[in-house]
Amino acid sequence: MNYWPSTRKKLPSLTLREFRGVNKLDPYSINDVFSPNPINLTSSKTPALTVKPGYTQLGSTIGTRVLGLAAWKNTELHAVFNDGTWRKWDGSTWTTLKSGLNTSANWAFCNFKANLGAVNLIGSNGVDAVQRYDGSTVQNLSNAPAGAKFIDQHDNRLYAAVGNMVHYSGLSLADSWTLVGTPDDSSPGSITRETNDGEDIIGLKSGTGHLTVFFPNSSHELYGTSPSDFEFITVAEDIGAINDQAIVNLSGVLYFIDETGIYQYSGGVRPRKEFSRRVQWYIDNMNKTGKNTVAMGSDGRYLYAAFPMTSTTAPDTILVYDTIEDQWDVWTGLNAVHMLKMGDDLYMADAQGRVYKIGGTTANGAAISWKWESKPLTGQSISQKMRFTKVWLTLDKPSGSTVTVSITNVPEADSGWTEVGSISVNDISNKRIPIAPSKLVWGSYLRIKIEGTGPCTIREVSWDQIESAVT
Repeated sequence: MNYWPSTRKKLPSLTLREFRGVNKLDPYSINDVFSPNPINLTSSKTPALTVKPGYTQLGSTIGTRVLGLAAWKNTELHAVFNDGTWRKWDGSTWTTLKSGLNTSANWAFCNFKANLGAVNLIGSNGVDAVQRYDGSTVQNLSNAPAGAKFIDQHDNRLYAAVGNMVHYSGLSLADSWTLVGTPDDSSPGSITRETNDGEDIIGLKSGTGHLTVFFPNSSHELYGTSPSDFEFITVAEDIGAINDQAIVNLSGVLYFIDETGIYQYSGGVRPRKEFSRRVQWYIDNMNKTGKNTVAMGSDGRYLYAAFPMTSTTAPDTILVYDTIEDQWDVWTGLNAVHMLKMGDDLYMADAQGRVYKIGGTTANGAAISWKWESKPLTGQSISQKMRFTKVWLTLDKPSGSTVTVSITNVPEADSGWTEVGSISVNDISNKRIPIAPSKLVWGSYLRIKIEGTGPCTIREVSWDQIESAVT
């Protein structure tokens, strides 16, 4: 029978070379590769740990909130601001195309050609008349239903919601919304969907072969392409979406945010949220007063989900999901209320009237602050006391970036941190940080925190620890 050692023992150096983002499940049970509390890191160099990309503001601040982002023909960036203007980005300034619009309602957009002669950017907000941009001017879309929201296009028709009704345009007719005479399969019309809760539609999203219709507490698919074969199929009677900004198509998969979690839906089966279990804590603990401000976006690989954790008026935390690496990270610093992919670039608009292009190494000129924390580390038995004697970091950082290392024997709370070293060397290097006994008393749990400012890639974290006998 093997017994626990009865004397203090120095173990071989322990090494961590794989970093897999955030995991908010039980910190004592998660794998060492996860962090319970990382900030502003990304998986772009997985398995290494690296700082997220930066962002640059486009032009000046307009109003105090952005109400919508859109791309005309995937080449021209448009935004609606809460000063009541619809503007386009000309490469240096925001040019006003229309003013006098509602100053609080969020917008939805789609591109559609049909009988308009050229591709138009169509926008709706449920208050103003539906608008269209033809490449030079913004004007009303003729005959569109009053109060139309969540405009989208699918199978050569435009769709919009009013209350619990889905309105659809005539086949390949952008300005035909009212039935005249005997209906046929090219006619416009509307279809009503009643729910058990008597709710109004909260979002529409086109997909392959169907249109998904969201209510606050249920979701449904509208199949068919004409009045003779339209049919609603229920997806879930107890899972809906918080708002239209919280629904995204990514690589044929529909992602959306309900009050109970972040879901993915591929059709044919009930929406699932197992992939987001590691970040369920954020949904459970978001500020419910500000829940209607949640937003989602995608750049083709990463899914971005913005939540208000402390704010009541805008998201302050962005959860980033790498669909290739199956990794979640947490970003702060941007109050993103709208997101858009145009070409190869990602744009985010915030609750202060600013539009940002994601990329670069700074937060609009300022150094990005970041941190990584280990899970609570223990000896071979949790009942053993231990302490660290040395920590090594292998990292790559340019001149100007800062890195500091701290340790604590407090297992979960953000307290008891003692700084044990900083790193000033540049380029790829290995830094050894000896830890004097006076720096930290013995403890059953020890944690390492690495934080800094500016670009940095950490490839390995190693440490030596001494353990006491089991007591």
